[in-house]
Amino acid sequence: MIRQSFAALIALGFSATTVLAQPGPGNSPAAASRAARNTSDEPMSNSGSVVERRSERGAQAGERKISDFDIATAPVQEQAKLSHHTVTVGGRTIPYTATAGTLTLRDDDGKPIASMFYVAYTADRAKGDTDRPVTFLYNGGPGSASLFMHMGAVGPMHVQTDSPGATHSAPFAIVENPYTLLDKSDLVFLDAIGAGYSRPLGDTKGTTFWGVDQDIDAFARGIQRYATINHRWNSPKFLFGESYGTTRSAGLVYALQERGLQFNGVLLLSSVLNYGAHDSGFDHSYVSYVPSYAATAVYWKKAPQPADLTAYLQEVRNWAAGPYLAALTKGSNISEQEFDATAKQLSAYTGLSVDFIRKANLRVDLSRFRKELLRDQHRTLGRYDTRFTGIDADNAGEGPEYDSSDTGIHGAYVAALHDWVERGLGYTTELNYWPSGPGINQAWDWKHKPPGGPNGGGNARKEPVANTAADLGMAMRENPHLMVYSLNGIYDMATPFFGTEYDLAHMWLDPSLRNNVRFGYYPSGHMVYLNQDAMKTMKADVAKFYDEALAKR
Repeated sequence: MIRQSFAALIALGFSATTVLAQPGPGNSPAAASRAARNTSDEPMSNSGSVVERRSERGAQAGERKISDFDIATAPVQEQAKLSHHTVTVGGRTIPYTATAGTLTLRDDDGKPIASMFYVAYTADRAKGDTDRPVTFLYNGGPGSASLFMHMGAVGPMHVQTDSPGATHSAPFAIVENPYTLLDKSDLVFLDAIGAGYSRPLGDTKGTTFWGVDQDIDAFARGIQRYATINHRWNSPKFLFGESYGTTRSAGLVYALQERGLQFNGVLLLSSVLNYGAHDSGFDHSYVSYVPSYAATAVYWKKAPQPADLTAYLQEVRNWAAGPYLAALTKGSNISEQEFDATAKQLSAYTGLSVDFIRKANLRVDLSRFRKELLRDQHRTLGRYDTRFTGIDADNAGEGPEYDSSDTGIHGAYVAALHDWVERGLGYTTELNYWPSGPGINQAWDWKHKPPGGPNGGGNARKEPVANTAADLGMAMRENPHLMVYSLNGIYDMATPFFGTEYDLAHMWLDPSLRNNVRFGYYPSGHMVYLNQDAMKTMKADVAKFYDEALAKR
């Protein structure tokens, strides 16, 4: 709110008084928090005149009437807006309490450094009932808020889309989610610092949190804080991340374990754990994409239709990891005969012409595949989900002009998050909600030193890029009860499932621990929940996983 100066008020004949805002239906938590803080930059008294104080920040904004008090900031004092609801799952009505609020993160000296926004859903239970599991959930980016997991996957309410077509414009249908995980666990959705409503505090810079290790530390502090103020240290606990959120989870579960917070399970949706495997000059990423290319070619009928898709994709895996990898490893020393044979087989699996593959030197970049497969139909494929199609202005181009699987759902999710949090949960603030925090991805520090095992432990330097599969492996060796569930969409090109299998196979687990890792595959993309049939199956699989993980404690 822009305040008139004292002189302007006198000129209008009014007396100026200070009103201490109290939290209530008509006041936003952020405004109430700022009014409750008494600092030298925000002069307050119970009565009397308010004299405007211009600040350097106000001057930089170019408005003489703007002061620090007028600039929206996250609250240092923790917020908690409670509301009560019900959701029906499997024919059973579950009453629950929703809490939308903030967690204040402090450094080791106790200084507040960040305000982490969260929404928690806890099923109501009678006093003395068995402590329920609690699951901490987030999206990735890095630098993304958790709106997709929240309003799409497992929250008690979700938005309906027209996937795999582009979703219609507002209004969007926000309805009960029959596949919510609330019947199995309490749910806490957390936003990364700089995304959603989460913000640094005071003079702490955003870059303090924008890196592999920095982000892990921030989430560890946030989860510790939530467990402390809600008395959940002794509850069964799970992590559930999507995309870069899986990179975070693999490192976070080890970091929390080192701090004494032991977890029962980790769920990885659309995973990427080792970014080093995709460095320029290596052929691994080309191999990891082939089974996903093959699934997509079958979907669009650009390849023969197998009677058993699961068996067919295993055949493709075997070829990709065998003859194809061997051919690529030879580089320019490959014989012409082997080059031609490899091109023909890759063409058969991917639906691309032999001539195109030869010109690509047997190495098909993702952007080229997305542009080429349906070029004859003047359509491009989505990156997150190749069931989506887009239309470019230039059909002769090298790659797609946009990702149709992103643009096709983005507006619906952002609108749904705002509507549910503001009107459904009653939480309002003067801060902007950032689905993806400005500049975070570009500023990300990718360095990470994994603990123990090959490529970790014995080296004092930080590794050049993240490989948190090593952290997850260490966590599982130290806690042999920890279970991991890898959930994969076969049409996901952002994190292809064959690459995930590779990363999880390189955690250096003893044979006695390998059965603690489970896999699920679904006819959908990166956001498996965009296919409602796949979502139903995934919920049943995840529910079984929770039961098995809890039985191991």
